Amino acid sequence: MPGPDQASNNTTEVLGQTKKLPKCPIKMALGGAVAITGLGYLVLCTKKKPEASVLDVAKVTAGVRSGQVRSGQVMELLLSPKPTIYPSLRSLHILENYNTCIKPLSKSRLRLPKFHQPTTALVVRCSQPQNVDWPRNYSKKEKKPFPIPIVELRRAARARKKNASNQPHTPCPPPKKGLTVKTLIPLAYDVLNARTTLINNLRRLMKVVPVHACGWCNEIHVGPEGHPFRSCKGKNTTIRKGHHEWTQATIEDVLIPVEAYHLFDRLGKRIRHDERFTIPRIPAVVELCIQAGVELPEYPTKRRRKPIIRLNRSEFIDADESDLPDPVPEVPPRPILAEIPFMDIIPPENEDERIILADQTIEAWEQMKKGCKRLSSMYPVRVCGYCPEVHVGPTGHKAQNCGAHKHQQRNGQHGWQAAVLNDLIPPRYVWHVPDVNGAPMERELRNFYGKAPAVVEICVQAGAAVPDEYRATMRLDIGIPSNLKEAEMVV
Repeated sequence: MPGPDQASNNTTEVLGQTKKLPKCPIKMALGGAVAITGLGYLVLCTKKKPEASVLDVAKVTAGVRSGQVRSGQVMELLLSPKPTIYPSLRSLHILENYNTCIKPLSKSRLRLPKFHQPTTALVVRCSQPQNVDWPRNYSKKEKKPFPIPIVELRRAARARKKNASNQPHTPCPPPKKGLTVKTLIPLAYDVLNARTTLINNLRRLMKVVPVHACGWCNEIHVGPEGHPFRSCKGKNTTIRKGHHEWTQATIEDVLIPVEAYHLFDRLGKRIRHDERFTIPRIPAVVELCIQAGVELPEYPTKRRRKPIIRLNRSEFIDADESDLPDPVPEVPPRPILAEIPFMDIIPPENEDERIILADQTIEAWEQMKKGCKRLSSMYPVRVCGYCPEVHVGPTGHKAQNCGAHKHQQRNGQHGWQAAVLNDLIPPRYVWHVPDVNGAPMERELRNFYGKAPAVVEICVQAGAAVPDEYRATMRLDIGIPSNLKEAEMVV
């Protein structure tokens, strides 16, 4: 037990502490302020502008202490600007403060300059980005994404149902009534002729522009020789260490053939599985043009002159057309072009003819793409989410011929969804050769090269101008290093 002497010594003080400081707190505060002021004065003296005097530095230091001058204004008044590696851009900094008013310094205190916001802004805009990655290649085990997410479709359907409760019924477009859009019939003929012109011109250009195709995979290359990249994924690729075995390409390697079933009645019953060999298959672009109003004798189709009568959502009957006069065959608004046979293809004779032919090919390519995009917005096109199968019509067919990943779980049926333009006209992207007559492409500089559709690359190497749409993916604004040592220095 502690004794009375020990108990009397117990206090509430903490060991190691004293009641009074060794110095006066006011003197310590004043000393610290003087030290900080002196340090700041020395820093400003070392970094001041050449035209600023020591007296100005003292006044600014006093103003910072009293709160009258901010640190950002000290940088503008006294400190010299940092050197820039872009001297031409300093004019933009001057434009920001072109309406600046600076008052002279008085003897009593430093008056702050008034900075005003500029009344106009300098904006630099570009319609096309500088560099864009080309579309990715989806794996065979991966499903294609929907053009519009399901959540957005459901949200739009709920909003449409809510807004249509007290509104008059919106009329259906003519294709849903079994009719054709008269204003799109000339466009359908233009798209069909653009496709024929594109095929004929490509066959002629491929006589003078070398195009190579790998004998083991589906990759092609446009240029004097094949590229050196080890990207082959065909048979025995491990033995060849990913190298390609280049052969001569054909028109089917450049323009991927996409076929679809020809429908006599686009609103008729869906094609069954046992009818898959009895119905002809034609190119999907040709089928889209036929449904849009193109008349081809070898592919007849049903043309209604009166809208159908809907019984319910899935059943309808045709309207009585007996009171109408007999249909008269109409003269097509455009003459239909024919494809040139392979034996009659003549290459361009000189450079001027080759350049003109390349420009026409680019124009036909863009016309076919824009026309198909407009036609598919009115006449729906479906694509399987697992395989490249395309169907032109309101609903997909029932043929169980899907061989994609895990098709056994779906019994070979397709997963139909809305198609995009790349499903109808798939662009075959190839590596862009910066200089055809220069040094060959190097495997170590792969990240500096760009890509473009095979049609565009063939036309560019033939002498056509590069369209602005593909300049970003071709990476024309990127400087390519001359050697590997220079490439390693790139950040």
